[in-house]
Amino acid sequence: MSSDMDLDALADELADFAAPDKKTGRTAREERIVAGFEDIQRFVAQHGRAPRHGADGDIFERLYAVRLERLRAQDDCRALLAPLDHQGLLQGDPYVQAADGAAPDDPDDDALLADLAGMADATQEITTLRHVRSHASVQAAEEVAEREPCADFERFAPLFEQVQQELKSGVRQTRPFVRDASIEAGQFFILGGQTVYVAEVGETLKAPNGENDARLRVVYSNATESNLLRRSLQRALYKDDAGRRITDPDAGPLFADAIDEGDSESGTIYVLRSLSSNPYVAEHRALIHKIGVTGGKVAARIAGAAHDATYLLADVEVVATYKLAGIRRTGLEALLHRIFAPAQLDLAIADRFGHPVKPCEWFLVPLQAIDQAVACIRDGSITRMRYDPQRAMLVDR
Repeated sequence: MSSDMDLDALADELADFAAPDKKTGRTAREERIVAGFEDIQRFVAQHGRAPRHGADGDIFERLYAVRLERLRAQDDCRALLAPLDHQGLLQGDPYVQAADGAAPDDPDDDALLADLAGMADATQEITTLRHVRSHASVQAAEEVAEREPCADFERFAPLFEQVQQELKSGVRQTRPFVRDASIEAGQFFILGGQTVYVAEVGETLKAPNGENDARLRVVYSNATESNLLRRSLQRALYKDDAGRRITDPDAGPLFADAIDEGDSESGTIYVLRSLSSNPYVAEHRALIHKIGVTGGKVAARIAGAAHDATYLLADVEVVATYKLAGIRRTGLEALLHRIFAPAQLDLAIADRFGHPVKPCEWFLVPLQAIDQAVACIRDGSITRMRYDPQRAMLVDR
């Protein structure tokens, strides 16, 4: 975040403590007033005293002192905060003194902002304005670990350069990041306009909600790194409208260097995700995938999905495709279904005539496992692999 953006955010927050012109939006204003008062309370708890005015004081302490005076001066603020004031901060001047013992000057917002602008490059602590952020931004910051300079970035710089070249040449592609998609070591993503590399994945740990998580070492293309949690990175990528997964290098059509025009055995492996409102499907949407092979266009294949029990009588989205050439499509589809048979979806739905139908091409597997299966087909190792539902990956037999 730039200094200008920080100063604008600070100006907006200070404006909230001015007397309101209207009664509209009071709930939002009250929430921000409480958040600002809690900042002051944390300062008092840390320093054992209320914030003071004075040119020699920390810019945030001066900000808190001005803010406290404004809260004291407004009856509605005092009424709102009185139940929370366990430190007696709203009681009057005896608790707050000027740094030199004299009556404090009342610096205006412009003066404070000017001070901040002059100090914006002094330390990261002031540039990020940690003490004056809203609750929403604080929560977001807690989800994503703090970044720090990457001491051994020279190890990763060639990887970032290679990825950029492969994206330009078409060897790699970018795809939208879907909710809860897998994240593994060695993968690249785009987040906030920067390329992100997952250098390491730590041991599996349990999140507060009982789901599995892991601590990652994530390196960014601007030579910084962080050790955020896997689920935090998933959320950040999904919430970012421009968040993308960078695919692995495209090795070209399977078992052929090129697709000859008219090759009857060419085609596409496609992976679909259902948009069904069925409660079970909705709950496990990120893991339920349909795996198929077609010799035509995938778009034409799924055109009538909402009226076909094979597609769970709902629209679908294409989440991955892989080109084929020189291979028998039906045999390949049967192989993929056999590999993932231990995770076949056990779900029956009623067709348009009310007859129960149990689609057989849907599996409870993460997209990463399907990528792994395609890679094993490419290198010929698929014949010695099996799918382990407990580990959600292919393992050697």
